[in-house]
Amino acid sequence: MTAAREPISRRERPAKPPLSRRWIVDTAVRIMREEGLEKVTMRRLAKELDTGPASLYVYVANTAELHAAVLDRLLGEVDLRGEDGIGWRDQLVGVLTSYTSVLFAHPQLARSALVARPSGENYLNLVERILSLLARSGAPRAQVAWGVDKLLQDATATAAEQATHERNPAAKDDWNALTRALHGVDETTHPAIEAHIPDLLTGTGGGRLAWGIDVLVNGITQTPVPDTED
Repeated sequence: MTAAREPISRRERPAKPPLSRRWIVDTAVRIMREEGLEKVTMRRLAKELDTGPASLYVYVANTAELHAAVLDRLLGEVDLRGEDGIGWRDQLVGVLTSYTSVLFAHPQLARSALVARPSGENYLNLVERILSLLARSGAPRAQVAWGVDKLLQDATATAAEQATHERNPAAKDDWNALTRALHGVDETTHPAIEAHIPDLLTGTGGGRLAWGIDVLVNGITQTPVPDTED
């Protein structure tokens, strides 16, 4: 007769660490780095943390909030300090270039950042730094405040577009097709395009990014905001 197996007391099982928002976000960041942002779901997190999805909603309201928290965590990698001895405009270009580079390294997150609304400490630090630099232009406060939104929107869209193209196997073929089409236009039907070749296709690297930031800064500092009661 086989002896009955002695039951294992629950007290002898290793206790799971208590859930926390920090642990949840840490795990989400790890999953994103290893498997991609599309795998960062409440169900996937619950499985990884050995708990039920309902338990996570105590700390994170939904997947959109979770992605925003992941984005905020990565914004801690943005270089906000800049180089010593350079002007506020060059420092601003450096901060926004660093921000773009962080998003560029995570194309799915870059696309998510177009609609995500992070509100964590790293995002606030980024906004604070951009505000303080742009304010040195001497522009009115309203223009500086509205300008931050435009600068981040443009940098985010640039990162999302470039990162997606960089990792798209067909991107090179698409670019080559566009290049051939632009060079092959008939000047009688598309005279403006013909007149601006090859400049339409140059400066696609960091030079165009820095130029674009300068264009926005010039417009922000020189364009008064409209009267509004909103």
